[in-house]
Amino acid sequence: MTTSTYQLRCRECGKTFDNQPRSVCECFSPLEVTYDYDSLKKNVSRELFASRAENIWRYRELLPLPPGFTPSLPVGFTPLVSAPRLGEKIGSRGLHIKNDAVCLPTLSFKDRVVAVALANARGFGFETVACSSTGNLANAVAAQAARDGFKAWVFIPADLEPAKILGTHVFGAEVVRINGSYDHVNRLCSQIADEHNWGFVNVNLRPYYAEGSKTVGYEIAEQLGWRLPDNVVVPMAGGSLITKIKKAFDELILLGLVEPKQVRFFGAQASGCSPISTAIKQYSSEIEPQRPKTIARSLAIGNPADGHYAIKAITKSGGWSEDISDPEVVNSIQLLAQTEGIFTETAGGVTVGVARKLIQQDRILPDETTVLCITGNGLKTTDVLADKFQADKPIAAKLSEFEAYLAAKNTDLPAAVA
Repeated sequence: MTTSTYQLRCRECGKTFDNQPRSVCECFSPLEVTYDYDSLKKNVSRELFASRAENIWRYRELLPLPPGFTPSLPVGFTPLVSAPRLGEKIGSRGLHIKNDAVCLPTLSFKDRVVAVALANARGFGFETVACSSTGNLANAVAAQAARDGFKAWVFIPADLEPAKILGTHVFGAEVVRINGSYDHVNRLCSQIADEHNWGFVNVNLRPYYAEGSKTVGYEIAEQLGWRLPDNVVVPMAGGSLITKIKKAFDELILLGLVEPKQVRFFGAQASGCSPISTAIKQYSSEIEPQRPKTIARSLAIGNPADGHYAIKAITKSGGWSEDISDPEVVNSIQLLAQTEGIFTETAGGVTVGVARKLIQQDRILPDETTVLCITGNGLKTTDVLADKFQADKPIAAKLSEFEAYLAAKNTDLPAAVA
């Protein structure tokens, strides 16, 4: 190792590199961050983490942070809540929600990855940060760049949800809309990164950025009393999140912070963009790119960068992957809201709907501890619900009018989604 406790390593050939803004090995395979675990074993403990503030920085020894880094935002440590009413509806008595719909500062798990990426952007001397995004990442980069004094450029497909576009503009970022899918946007950003000295969080900073997702796994384990769950259901776009939660669990076992346990990983996709799910259901290790056509735009990546590794994480764990239709996504958003009071965006609807499907298939059993990862807030995708709720005609502020209104409704409470 270098003097740092972490460095870059090729995920295929194993070649190592000193820390630098680089994401691809000389063999053209992706790089990831690797750690000096022998050293870490001597320096981390449950008690150490518990003594610190409740945010992702409590796990700082397990993250790639440059010397002297001081965080400016308390990102992460979002609630892990039991979900008995949702569990009753879908057939699980051990259901939990990991709710990143309330993550600081922009209400999605992307705040985690951006926080770690920008720590390294500062360490590498970048003045401008950028990203290709399906929406949530754009919000997170714009907000945290403003907070940390970076210039920001954000590249998005032109058809993103209006709330996500507005939620990027408001922070002062330069927003470039591209006619095409996310895969077109990402290819363009790779070319721009070669020409401009910018820190693209999911291009040249990608190995560091992706490590931020591990904090979801650390928190799940700690919030379960330093135990691992039986199952985790994770929405998949590029496929990175599910692999990093698995890496987090593996690290906790290696460091002796949790008892060893086989956790099964289940991937969730929308049927209109399901390249990873399709490959798994065909028992294939190869991904055939798809042209996205789904309301779940945050998951609409037809050629997932980490799809191969997501397949390995799922299949080696004994898990599975499923996908659901757009109407099922909307129904699942309503179901989660009306049972647990959690308003999720479309990606969360995918997660809930797929979990229901997996339970119906007996792939997830009722008494197992199962965690559903809700990765973004429903206020970002209100357009998909626009035709579901019609405003009633207003009534006068008179008891008699209310009594007539109540009689017409013939119910005390709105019916929950079945």
